[in-house]
Amino acid sequence: MADEAARQAAGSPAETRTRRGRGALRALGTGVITGAADDDPSAIGTYASAGARFGLGFLWIAPVLLPMMIVVVYLSAKIGQVYGKGLFAAIRDHYPRKVLYPLVAGAFIGNVIEAAANLGGIGAALNLLVPLPVPAIVVGTAVVIFAFQYFGSYALLRTIFQWLALALFAYVAAAILAKPDIREVLYATVTPRIRFDAEFLSMVVACIGTSLSAYVYTWQSNQEVEEQIERGKRHWWQRRGASRGELRRVRRDVFVGMLFSNVILYFIILATGVTLHPAGQTEIETAAQAASALEPLAGEAAKYLFALGVVGVGFLAVPVMTTGAAYDLVQGIGREGSLNDRPNEAKLFYGTIAAVTVIAVGLNFLGFNPMKALVWSGIVQGFSVPPLLLMMMLMTNNRTLMGARTNGWVTNLFGGATMLVTFAATTALVASWFW
Repeated sequence: MADEAARQAAGSPAETRTRRGRGALRALGTGVITGAADDDPSAIGTYASAGARFGLGFLWIAPVLLPMMIVVVYLSAKIGQVYGKGLFAAIRDHYPRKVLYPLVAGAFIGNVIEAAANLGGIGAALNLLVPLPVPAIVVGTAVVIFAFQYFGSYALLRTIFQWLALALFAYVAAAILAKPDIREVLYATVTPRIRFDAEFLSMVVACIGTSLSAYVYTWQSNQEVEEQIERGKRHWWQRRGASRGELRRVRRDVFVGMLFSNVILYFIILATGVTLHPAGQTEIETAAQAASALEPLAGEAAKYLFALGVVGVGFLAVPVMTTGAAYDLVQGIGREGSLNDRPNEAKLFYGTIAAVTVIAVGLNFLGFNPMKALVWSGIVQGFSVPPLLLMMMLMTNNRTLMGARTNGWVTNLFGGATMLVTFAATTALVASWFW
């Protein structure tokens, strides 16, 4: 009787395979969400500027960034999966307040600036598709995004985000429409062309900053926690620890997401590098200009594909940033908050999302250039990468936090190399300002 009941509960082998398949698809979906959020309008603006300014000579940055992106996001995911809390909650539990508060402040401010710049980017791009004033589009976009965060569940948001991620394939299509020379593209991809002037190094740091943005760490670590809460592990003690199989799932999830993000990065640089740069369009001032400049060179479809990509991923990335700011704040002061909670159960958490959204909208009425703000926000993020990465390396090698799941030598090798590269790039940029 007991054996029969157990077999019925487990279901048929086909049902078991179906459940496993759905779980795998959901895992891949969460990785793609993070990867798509990493290619936010800030990143799109930065990569488009890089392609326009330096042409195909900047394609090499994509394969160089890929292992760095994987290891950094894996470290943050590992903290959420093994320790059972988000990044800043873990820092608060184990490190002094003088370490915690500057990191929280930097990440929180970075999220606000990124959200504001990305709302501006959405407004400029959507203005190409809908003839409405950009300020009205910014306000309307912010209202729609917050409504989904406030009234929707975590499962609903995840599903919406997975579909919005598909908008990024518009850049693959835009690059194909440009009809690049395949041999020239392949040569530029594997042959770095490096300059040591402020203009070039600023773009390198901006690309590092946008691909390794702090909000991605916060989101990924907390997404691991949210997934566990959704499965019923609402208490911290239920989430502590991880099996080898769970960490394999995390590595696969992160690899797929970062590979997706990196491929899109590559095709954005390719699309603008093969069209705008040869035509002398080396200065990109707005998202609308970047899209419009593609029209006479690659056709009207390329213009609309570029704008569609900004809008689609913007609707995904802005809530990741505003929610990330809420995670940063509540965890920094020792409180809890989750997208699996109802608003009346996490008033500070949802109140912070609302406040950050309002501030981000307000910053768009100060008259800054959205495309330049996107690139500069990437540079600011680039300077925040080395200290946050150092902290994550220390945490994932701390047995008090990780137990038996501390880093192996391969993870430490790639993590240490990434930390050195990001520090060297930011140091070289500062040096170039003086010499």
